[in-house]
Amino acid sequence: MTNLAMNAEQPVTSETCDEAVAAARAAATASGVEVREITEIAELTAVGVLFEAIWRSAPGTRPVTTELLRALSAAGNYVAGAFSDGELLGACVGFFGNPGKGSLHSHIAGVAKTGAGRGIGYALKLHQRGWALTQDVSAIKWTFDPLVRRNAYFNLGKLGALPVLYLRDFYGPMADGINGSGDTDRLMVSWDLGGTAVRAAAFGEPIRTDAKALLARGAAVALSVDADGGPATGSADAPVVVVAVPADIEGLRGTDPGKAAAWRAALRETLGGLMSAGGRVTGFDRAGFYVISKEEQ
Repeated sequence: MTNLAMNAEQPVTSETCDEAVAAARAAATASGVEVREITEIAELTAVGVLFEAIWRSAPGTRPVTTELLRALSAAGNYVAGAFSDGELLGACVGFFGNPGKGSLHSHIAGVAKTGAGRGIGYALKLHQRGWALTQDVSAIKWTFDPLVRRNAYFNLGKLGALPVLYLRDFYGPMADGINGSGDTDRLMVSWDLGGTAVRAAAFGEPIRTDAKALLARGAAVALSVDADGGPATGSADAPVVVVAVPADIEGLRGTDPGKAAAWRAALRETLGGLMSAGGRVTGFDRAGFYVISKEEQ
C-alpha cells in the first residue's frame, strides 16, 4: 500500500506544466479522442444534452444549461470535451473557487456509454490538470458519491486525489436516474496537481492500496458487506480501519431502495464519523474498501 500524506500543495513550475500537458496528450491519444476547450454555442449545447443523457434527468432538470456553460466559458472557466471523429463522447466543467484563482472546483464530468471503457474520463481529467497548471492553479477539488465503488477507485486510485471532507446531503434531492430519491452525501476530494503521487498517476502508475494485507496486520473492519448484500457494522478500534462499499449501489437503488438507503446511513455513520473525528482516508482498494488512518487523531 502507498500511504499518502496530506502534504502541502506543491508549487507550480514550468516543468510541471509541460509534463502535465504531455501526459494529457498521451492519455487522449491512447483513448482515441481529441480533448479541447469548448466555447461555441452548438458544442456547449451538446455538452448539456450529453450530461442529460448520462444522468437520465427528469424533464426540465438538465444538470447544466447552455446559458450557464456559455457564461462559465466566457468568464474564463473550464469547459472541455472529448471528441472522436467529430462526436462528443465526454465533457468536463469546472470553475474557479476562492479569489485569486487559487483553486478550481470541478463541478461535473461524464462520458457517454458509447465511449465507455476507453479511458476517456481519465484523458479529460488529465487535460483539466494540464489546463489548471497553466493557469497557476495548484489544486482541483470536486465531490463524488462515496458509495459508487468505480468512482472511488478512479478518483483515489487512478488520479491520486484524496478526500478532505464528508458532506451530508450536499446537493439535496436530485431528480435523475443515478442518484435516486435518497440523500446526496458526497466526499470532497483535493487533487494536488504537482504532488509526487499525482504526477506518477498521470503517467499510468495508479495508487495501489491493499486492504487484505492491512487486515492481516491488524486493521479493523468498521463496515463490511453482509450475506444479503447489506451493510454490516463492525469495530473501528484500531489505528487503521477499512470501510466497505457495495459492488453496485446504482443497481441496488433500482432493485432494493431500502437496502440502498441502509448503505447510505451506514457509510455516513462509519466513514463520515471517522473523518469528522480526525481520521484520514489514505486510499481505496479496488476490491471495495476505503482505508482510514487514525494515527494522527
